[in-house]
Parts: sequence; C-alpha cells; structure tokens
Amino acid sequence: MAFAQSIELNGTVRDGSHQPVPFAGVGVVGTALGATADAAGRYQLRGVPPGPQRLRASAVGFAPAERAVAGAPAQALDFVLVAAPAGLAEVVVTGVGRATEIRRSPVPIAALSGREIRLNANANAIDAAVRGIPGLSAVTTGPNISKPFIRGLGYNRVLTLFNGLRQEGQQWGDEHGIEVDGYGVDRVEVVKGPASLLYGSDAVAGVVNLIPALPRGPDGELHGEALAEYQGVNGLVGNSLAFNYQKHDLQASLRGSRRQAHDYRNPVDGLVYNTGFREVQLTGMVGVQKQRGGAHLWLTAYDDRQEIPDGSRDSLSRRFTRQVFEADRDDIKDRPVVSAHDLNSYGISSLRQRIQHYRAFGTTEVRLGPGELRLLLGVQQNHRQEFNHPTAAAQPGLDLRLTTLNYQARYLFDAWRGYEFTAGANGMSQDNQHLNATDFPIPPFRLFDLGGFGLVKKAFGALELTAGLRYDTRRVHWDDFYVGPNPANGFEQAVGAGAPGATLQFASFGRTYTGASASLGGSYAVGAHLVLRANVARGYRAPNIPEIGSNGLDPGAHIIYLGNRDFVPEFNVQEDLGVLWKSADFEGSAEVFYNHVNNFIYQARQYDAQGQPLRDPVGNSTYQFQQAAADLYGGEVAFNIHPRALPWASLRTGAALVIGLNQNPELRARVGTAGHYLPLIPAPSARTELRLTAPERAGSRLTASYLRVTLDATGPQNRFYAVDGAETRTPGYVLTGLGLGTSLRTRGGREAVQLVLQADNLFDVAYQAHLNRLKYFEYYAAAPGGRAGIFSPGRNLSAKVVVPF
Repeated sequence: MAFAQSIELNGTVRDGSHQPVPFAGVGVVGTALGATADAAGRYQLRGVPPGPQRLRASAVGFAPAERAVAGAPAQALDFVLVAAPAGLAEVVVTGVGRATEIRRSPVPIAALSGREIRLNANANAIDAAVRGIPGLSAVTTGPNISKPFIRGLGYNRVLTLFNGLRQEGQQWGDEHGIEVDGYGVDRVEVVKGPASLLYGSDAVAGVVNLIPALPRGPDGELHGEALAEYQGVNGLVGNSLAFNYQKHDLQASLRGSRRQAHDYRNPVDGLVYNTGFREVQLTGMVGVQKQRGGAHLWLTAYDDRQEIPDGSRDSLSRRFTRQVFEADRDDIKDRPVVSAHDLNSYGISSLRQRIQHYRAFGTTEVRLGPGELRLLLGVQQNHRQEFNHPTAAAQPGLDLRLTTLNYQARYLFDAWRGYEFTAGANGMSQDNQHLNATDFPIPPFRLFDLGGFGLVKKAFGALELTAGLRYDTRRVHWDDFYVGPNPANGFEQAVGAGAPGATLQFASFGRTYTGASASLGGSYAVGAHLVLRANVARGYRAPNIPEIGSNGLDPGAHIIYLGNRDFVPEFNVQEDLGVLWKSADFEGSAEVFYNHVNNFIYQARQYDAQGQPLRDPVGNSTYQFQQAAADLYGGEVAFNIHPRALPWASLRTGAALVIGLNQNPELRARVGTAGHYLPLIPAPSARTELRLTAPERAGSRLTASYLRVTLDATGPQNRFYAVDGAETRTPGYVLTGLGLGTSLRTRGGREAVQLVLQADNLFDVAYQAHLNRLKYFEYYAAAPGGRAGIFSPGRNLSAKVVVPF
C-alpha cells in the first residue's frame, strides 16, 4: 500500500548542447533515494515519497541542477546540466566508493576537468594535474618525466590509476614517467590522504586517477577530433587523432597520439643535452551500456624513447659533453663536447631508455539483487630498457619485463534505512623478469596481493558519516639469482648456478606482509553555504622490491642501491580538517593535515671505514634503504571569485605548504640539523589566475574566447634533507604566464576550431625547482658563476589547435 502511494519519476539528463550526459546521478534531496542514468542519459526512479520533494541531477564535470517534484503519481522530469570547471559542488568517484560531492566527502579530494587541462602547455599528464591542484607536486627528470607526489610523499606511496586500473610499471625508478596519453585524459581526480581502504598497499599518500572520455554525441554519427601542438622550449611537436561512435547500446572510441621533442632550453645552460624524447600512444575502447548495466573493454599501447641526461660538462666552458667509453676508460674530463647539431636534433641518442607499456582491461557494472555489482579485470605489461653502453649501443643495461594481472569486485548495496553499504575485494599478481640485461639492480620476483574491505555511509540530517575497514595480505618471493661474465661482449649476464664465474647476486627470499587499514570521517553542512569536514585514516604499504631486495646499479639514476630484507610495512595515521564555503559569487576551502608515518623508508649514503662515501670506479654513489618514523604536516587553501556582477571575470588562487620531519633519533644525533627534515619535500607554492572571458554575442562566429594571466610563486625551500649533501637550499622564484584562446563556430553553430596560445615563464626566469632531479646533476665541487646543476625549462611559447568533427 505504501508503494502504491509513492511517486515514479523518469526523464533524461542532457548538457547545454542537448547531448545526453551518460551515468548522471539523480536523487531526492535530503534522502538516500537515487538512481543512475544510462548511457543515453535516461533515468527511472521509483518509490519517491509523496509530498513536497526536490530532485537533483549531478555528473562529473557539470554543475548540479534541481527541480521540484509535483504530486502526480507518475512524472517526467528532464534536466539540462551546464559544464563547469571543478567546484566544491562537483561530483567525484575516486576514493569514496560511489558518486559524492567534493565538499561532502570526508576525504580531501580535488578534480581537474579536461577543458582546464587543454588550456595549458603540458609536458605530460601529471604535469597537467600539478598545475591545477594544490598539494599535488612532481619529481621531474626533464620535461617528459614527472612522478606524482601528494603532500610530500611519492613513488610507491602514491597510487596512479588509469580509469580505475592501477598503473603498474617500474614506478620505483626516478627516470621514467606515467605511461598514459595526456591528450586523451578527460579528467583528473586526486585523493589527498591515505586511500588504502579502497585500493590496498601503495596508496598511503593518496591516489591520482586519470580518466579518459567516453563517447558522446548523437546516435549513429561518427565524431572525434584532430589536435596539433607546438612548444618552443624544446621544439615539441604533438599530434592526436580521435574517433568515437555510439548507437543504441554500443559505444566505441579510438585515439592515436604522437609527440617528439629535442633538448629543452633555459637561460643558464642553453640547450640541455639528452633531454629529448619520442613517444607514440594508441587507446581503444568498445562497450555496451544498457539500463541495467554495461561492460567496456579498454586496450592501450605506449612506446616511449627517452634520452637519459647525465649532466657531464666541460669544466670551464660549461658546455655539455657526452660519454663515449666504458668504465675505467671513461674520463669525465676527456669527454667530447656535444655539437650544436646534436642539441637541436630530434634524433634519439645512443644513451637512452625505451618504455613499452600495454594494457587490456574490462569493466562491468550490472544491477544484481539489492544493489549494483562492479567488476574490473585487467592485464598489463611494462617492458623497460635502459641503453647505457656507449660502446655497444644496442645492448641494454637494464632490461625488465613486468607482467601484472589486476582484479577487483565491488558491490554497492541500495540504501537501507539511510545506510549505504559497499563491500569488495581487489588485488594483483605480478611477475618481473630480467631479459637481455647487463645491470641487475633488483631481483626478478613474483608477487601476489589480495585485500577485502567494507564501507558504510549514513546521513543524519546535515551530518554525513563514513567509516570503513580493510585487511590486506601480500606475498613476495624470488629464487637464487646468479650473474656471470658474458664472453661475447665482456658484460655481465644472468647465468645458472654452475656457470663459470657465477656469483650469487640475489639470495632467495620469501615473505608475507599483512596490514589493516581504517577510516572514519564526516561532513556537516552549516546552512546552505558552509561545510565542515574531518577525517582520520590509517594507511598501509608493504615495502617495494628495491627497498627489500636492491643490490646493484640503477644506470639511469647513477646510484648503487642496497635493500634491507628485514623491513616491515609502513603504517601511517593522518588527520584531516577542512572548511569549505560555496556561494553564488565565491568558493573557498582551507584544509590542514597531520600525518605520522611509522617505519618510513628512505635512502642513506654509505661510507667506508675511513669515513669516505662509497663509490664505484665510475663515481656512482652507494645508498642503502633505512627505516624510521616520520611526521608530515601542512595544508592547502584555495578560492575562486566569480562575481555575478562581472560574469566575464574570475580570480582563482591555490596555495600549499608541507613540512616533513625525520624522526630518526640516531641519524639526528649523528648529523644534527642536517637530518632534521625529510627528503623530496616540495617548497611552499601558490598559483593565481585571472581569467577574462568574452561575453557571447548573438550571431558571432567566435565563442569561449578568453584571456588569462597566471602567477606561479614558489618560496625558498629551507627545510631540506641535507645529510651527505643529498639536497641543498633552493631559492624562491615567480613565473608569469599569459594565455588566450577562442573557438570558431560554423554558420550552423557547430564548433569548428579551438585555438589556444600560451606563454609559460614569460620573462625567461632562471630557476631550479626543488624536486627537479637535474638540479643535482653536477660533476664539479664548484661551478663558474656559482650556478651548479641543471636549471629548469625557460620561456615556453606554445600553440594548440583542436578541430572537432
């Protein structure tokens, strides 16, 4: 009888151009009753209580909209959503289990839309996210290599996802980036804080989810875009061509991209030798989406040829030199100077790396019983080679092939008495092997990982609470691994135990790591504008293979690493507090955090009996991993002023600060203040943008025209890890950017061409980013002019043209 008195609603969710918005969320305000639209934007919602109600529609990348529900037993309510940059009312899906507004998530989350990404001249997908999200930074090795850091923690403490699939390459290394096509990223979502609850190990600092676009447009029509880009700082030429199609329940898309660049330039070093690259990427998807669920299959291929800089120079002229001999025949003082032709060449030098990454994964969402089942199954293979032998250019020094099987199952129960339950399990299986290598920094290994979790959410009026638990287990093992001389070329190779000259490089090892994760938090709406939120979470990370098993040279990093088999997992507890305000003219947020890490793993240089640093004959230093406690604290502030009285103007600012303290009492007793701080902590930073958008005029062929001025201010980094000269103080700097763009429409009103012009570091400021590894590529104790190391990129004038069709 109660159901007979309820209201049934249905309708369509569309965007401003009257195209369907796939998978939009539609719910009754103030209740847990809701539904998800299908691929055509259609929704159906039954059981709505009678009486005055408001229905709300929301989707990623759009501002939400509301409509009043009348008293009729059956009603059709359609919605039109307006595209908007990331705001506090925007819906996100990463790190919270199901669609949630940014401001109502107890976990700090930030998002960046594809439109905002396109406005910048980005070096790669991570560089694009860093520009728009306070608290996110990157360790870089030249323009095309960026490793994401969240609030001072990175590498295997940050989990990178591609459309929900965890990215598994050799991410412990410094000298290669994320294998994702930046042209195809439609959205970035970042969780700032322990996300082990949903993802398991390697997410103690947070998650970066790179989300590609799904097909959009009328049924039965082929659409897509052609993109061309040029960047002057390194002559980058980029091209991308994409197609997408949908008809009835079928969806398909295909994108191919290619980028190449020569050495980049700055006002101190000129052209920086061996920083060019050439990469090719292909991404395809085919799927079926019905009202009760859908399935999608993704296939990607990535091939990157990346030069390896080493920073060697002539001691007086400071011109870059190149290595031509091996080992003891190589004298840094006798290396030949690099010619101007080589510095400007798009050719890839003999000292290079090649990264090939392939993915195949499927996702499924289906209504099953009293809820929705979501499945993910994927396989990916990463083949990484470093060619570091100048006398044998075709012989790789490092040659690793990592194969990973990922699996995930998640069940989202329908709301029951206001409770929303989510339960699931995920994990992976890995096999990492040496192929035709001469250097063996880590052992070949096998890994199995599995964890299960439960999450519950409940609204008590203006208060929303979320809590969850998880337990993980990871098994790591490898067999005895021997190396010996290769008579054919004089280098080492993998051999059997009984081979002539065989030595045991890695003794067999096997261990199981376990860990529990938990999270408890909530948000409280104080009226219509103000939201307070707080969260406490415990994260877990098993030691990675280099940390427990290293015993050799990483040729790209020029470091000999030594692992520690006795390491135990890292555990961290982080507390977050946030204040968020949203009104018609202003959005603002302030977040603070405190993060205590037990068993924090870091590197420390090793010394001989005379107190001298351990080095091999070529000068590569030796480091061994250590474990101690650590504390990190800081926060971010952000605001966006968009006055209704001046709808064509907006002012955005975001700033971040993180301080990392090394709590190793033995180290601090031995070295004093030099060991007070943690390594790789980003300097305080702020980014401000003033954007002026031209009003739309009836009959005008131009639309979405804008002018923007940006200021990126970075303070000096005086809180650095100074032990053994590992880091040095970095002065502050301010970089100015200027951009303008517009879109040209056809007479019929269809967008025909998008144009973006951008100038970064407009005044060609000479600076060194603290997290730029090239800052420390210096062979001499003192450099002429006092400018040691390699400087970051100089002025970059760029143009980007997109032709949608």
